[in-house]
Formats: sequence, structure tokens, C-alpha cells
Amino acid sequence: MNSLFLRLVLLLAIAVCGYAADQNFVRTRDVIYARKFGTCLTLDVFQPPNTNGYGVLFMVSGGFFSSHEAINPPYYKQLLDRGYTVFAVVHGSQPKFHIPEILQDIHRVVRFVRHNAKSYGIHPGKLGITGGSAGGHLSLTMATQGQPGNPQSRDPVERESSEIQAAACFFPPTDFLNWGAPGVDAVGVGPLAQFKPAFGPKSDTPASRQVFGKEISPLNFVTKTSAPALIIHGDRDRLVPFQQAEIYIRKCEELGVPAKLINRPDRDHGWKEMADDMSLFADWFDEHLRGIKK
Repeated sequence: MNSLFLRLVLLLAIAVCGYAADQNFVRTRDVIYARKFGTCLTLDVFQPPNTNGYGVLFMVSGGFFSSHEAINPPYYKQLLDRGYTVFAVVHGSQPKFHIPEILQDIHRVVRFVRHNAKSYGIHPGKLGITGGSAGGHLSLTMATQGQPGNPQSRDPVERESSEIQAAACFFPPTDFLNWGAPGVDAVGVGPLAQFKPAFGPKSDTPASRQVFGKEISPLNFVTKTSAPALIIHGDRDRLVPFQQAEIYIRKCEELGVPAKLINRPDRDHGWKEMADDMSLFADWFDEHLRGIKK
């Protein structure tokens, strides 16, 4: 496990330590949403006592590494207090799985939650998604590239859509081929060389990186029908440049997609008040899932 992922987990733990004693929810652990080469992929469900009937998927992901141990229940307090049912999603991790394979897991879990929405007491047509860093990338990928279900599939889960209706995330990568400035290649090289296992063999040559980088950059898939997106990003982020948020929000605004960028001045890749910022995510989901605007 790389040091940057550990650092992000530590920051989240610090951010929520004051909430640890207040856990007013029902937790269902290790719900299997898929099987992958003989391995179960799981999520944990957090249900508040006073549900509002809407669900939010939380991407448990840093550096495209995911683990059940990184699920941090107090971090979801702001969403749970607002009545959202939270699905903490653990996906297949690098180095065994590369980004395109991880994305398959996220499409699957959205379909799974939607298929089982009635049993969780949530609206199947209104799902939100959130995460930070790699989890933010996965969130925006789903915001721009959700897919219809396959009506011919023998698996009823696969007949469901993987589209989500609102996204809110922290410091997401959005364009791996223009990393902080035009033409800066970060497809497993340069600034992101330590994460090369996540990019796999398609990051081995300059030519393959140009093709692959376009395929995995959410910025390239924003359309007029993309999900509304809120990004909170520190303008001193040394891992994911603040520019990554700026260009994504600008593209959304050009196409008329509801989008908002909140700058955290002088903040790096994570800050101890992040758990408090989740209230802003709850506001965003209130507006774009529930139709309630403050």
C-alpha cells in the first residue's frame, strides 16, 4: 500500500475523530455486489434511523486502492444525519486490477444498488456518488459515462442502468494528459509514476498513453446530460493539481451542466476539516437528488 494512500486515510481519520462516539445508524457489512475471478466484491450499507429515501455511493478509494479496513463510518455522519443511505463501496485494487477493470466494478455496483433499491428503501432513479482523489475520479467517470442496462442479460442486475444523478467529490483527477498544464502527461508517469500499477501496460509507451489517457479522463466525456457535479479542492494540492477541478467545472459550465467548484485556499491533498465539508455534499445531493435548495 503506497504512502500517499495511507496519508489520505490518516487525514480522514483525523477529520472524523470527534464524531466517533455518535454512530446512530444500522450497518450491514460485506454485502456482495459482484464476484470477480473467484473473489467477492463487497459494500457496507449504512442506514440512518430517519431515512429520506435516497442513496449515495461512497467510493472507498485512494490511489486506486480499496480495502474494507478503510471504510470510516463517522465520515458519513453529515450524509446520514440528513437521512441518506450510504453505500461504502470496496472495488478491485491495483496492482492486480487496472483502472478500466476497476471502472467495471463501479458500473456493476451502481446497477446492484439500483436493482435492490426497494429493499434498502431508496429511490432507484435518484442515486448520488462521492469520493476523494481516485474516488473522485471514479465518481466523475460515473457522472459522465453511466450506461444503460442490457435488457437481454440473464443477470437482472445487468439489466439496470449504471447512470447516477449527482456527484460530489474531493480533488479528483479529470484529465491525465493535461496534468496541471497543457500537454503534461501523467498516465502512470511523471507526477503519477508511483501509481503506474493502476494504469497497467497501456502506460508503457508515449503513443499508448495518449490513447489511454483520453479513455480514462472524465473531462473528455462531459456532455449536456452529464450529472451535476460539485468539487471541493485545495489550491495547493501537490498531487492532483487544482487545475484538474477548474477545467472540469469550466467544461460543465460551457455545456450547461450544473457544476460548482469550492476552493480550499492553501490546502494540500486532504485537510482535517474534510468531514465538515461533507455537509456541503449533503446540500448538493439535497438540491440535485431531492429538489431541495437552500
